[in-house]
Amino acid sequence: MTRRTPADALNSLGRIGRRHSPDSAARKLPLLAVLSRRQLASARQVLRLHELLCFLDAYPDDHRVRSLARRMLRNFHRRKDLRRHRAALAGSGIAGTDTPYRFFWPTARWISLNWPDSLILDREDPEHAKAILDALPQLLEPAQAELFRRQVAPTLAVLDRFVPQGMTDADYLIGLVAAMPGDDYTREAFFDHVDPPFILRAGNATPERSTARFDRLPVEYRRSPLKVARPDLSQESRRPPRSIVPLRGEDAVDLIRLARISMITRERDLAAFQFANPRDAFLVDDGAGLGFAMVGTLPERRALLPAIYGGLTLQNGVPIGYVQVDVLGRHAELSFNTFDTFRGGEAARVFARFIAAVHHLFACDSFSIEPYQLGAANEEGIESGAWWFYRRLGFRPREAAARRVAARESRRIAADRHHRSSPRTLRALAASHLYFSLVPTRPARLPRAGTWLAASVRELRRFRQREAKDRQVAAVAASLRRLAGGKPYHLQADSLEMSGRWAGLALALTARGRWSATERRLLLQLIEAKAAPKERDYLQQLSQHRRLRRYLNC
Repeated sequence: MTRRTPADALNSLGRIGRRHSPDSAARKLPLLAVLSRRQLASARQVLRLHELLCFLDAYPDDHRVRSLARRMLRNFHRRKDLRRHRAALAGSGIAGTDTPYRFFWPTARWISLNWPDSLILDREDPEHAKAILDALPQLLEPAQAELFRRQVAPTLAVLDRFVPQGMTDADYLIGLVAAMPGDDYTREAFFDHVDPPFILRAGNATPERSTARFDRLPVEYRRSPLKVARPDLSQESRRPPRSIVPLRGEDAVDLIRLARISMITRERDLAAFQFANPRDAFLVDDGAGLGFAMVGTLPERRALLPAIYGGLTLQNGVPIGYVQVDVLGRHAELSFNTFDTFRGGEAARVFARFIAAVHHLFACDSFSIEPYQLGAANEEGIESGAWWFYRRLGFRPREAAARRVAARESRRIAADRHHRSSPRTLRALAASHLYFSLVPTRPARLPRAGTWLAASVRELRRFRQREAKDRQVAAVAASLRRLAGGKPYHLQADSLEMSGRWAGLALALTARGRWSATERRLLLQLIEAKAAPKERDYLQQLSQHRRLRRYLNC
């Protein structure tokens, strides 16, 4: 019998790795055994093996396949072929490889604090190097700044004269920004304007996606093919998740850590994870190994009107994608992303279960997808044909221009099943929202948030104090007088801060129609709930305020 080469074993595993049947484990195990011992010839082959192992970890045939795949992933950074092709695999997120990315302030600071000396500046990026050099004099000590200004045509090498021994240039720069006067908002604005490029070097326990897991749900083994058929969203929404479990303490911290690592290692970032609230985390168990690990936003970083939750999609503990839901009343704006490794599988079924989870969690029956998710200023959405993914599941545009383009493309597809929409056409389709409603008699539409935000701005212009702080104090006082009916009303510090953010909106809302004392009091309680640890408390208050929901059309 001819000895199987590692390339042959990889090709065979590639053919059957994503297939499941009663005997598939017996066919996969010998191939995995060969690949665990033998070296591959190219970076492309190494990456392919890694992705197949991640898939088998998420969708194992039995405990033997899962155990072997996990063991190979734990040891992946030790593979000689990985080390040989390490440079070519930079940015892959594989354990043992570097990650180059221009991390935003919250993430860069978090990495610097948790993995000191792992970040360095990418000095091969001249455009961003200039931005760093322009910003440096504002950050340095006077003597350092004076010395820096004496340099003729300085480069980032000048940092080596200032960085303390044993510290990386990236940690030094991040520390300088952290020491700036002001608050985290000003530091974030300054840092993200400079937009420094980093390299996250592989090291002991630094972020990687090979082994990053959240094992909190029962494991489900696969002995039958994946469910790739297109589901009926209305029918799926009737079946609730198996359970919704609050995450507390270390479980919540571990979820947030995994969520951030899942973004870092894929050269992405998400504000819902940057400002995740460990006091508002929960795990949705949907059965069959599928779960959604969700987390709310810190009160000080919350949006004014919607409640925003981010989450990881988990399959047997493996992150296979991420989601975000912006909830306002019965309406939910959805963001749904499947990681490259798991595309072409059960994405439609998983999305349907996400709709069901949102429906049962937040009592939403109206849904929309924003243009960015569809491909507006997002080439990934264009390349993946995201618009058609949602269209085939029942989402429809409301804008006349998008409906005309959609009708034309549908006719072309009906005439030629091989027809594919051009990037230009997809961009035209992606210029407007898509909608779906679980209630056929009540078409989905966006809440009137923009209208009321504009009204809020007009109200705030009425305060003419010269100093911004004085204008804010006056607006808060006016809104509290109106909401409390002129009676004394004590607010805790966090609620008082939230009332400052809501002042213009509260004045704009109550200026229209006759608000009863009860309606004003409920609005005040709703503002307090917006500052509560769990933003679902705010959504509960909103559900009880009929006038406000009518104004917001949600």
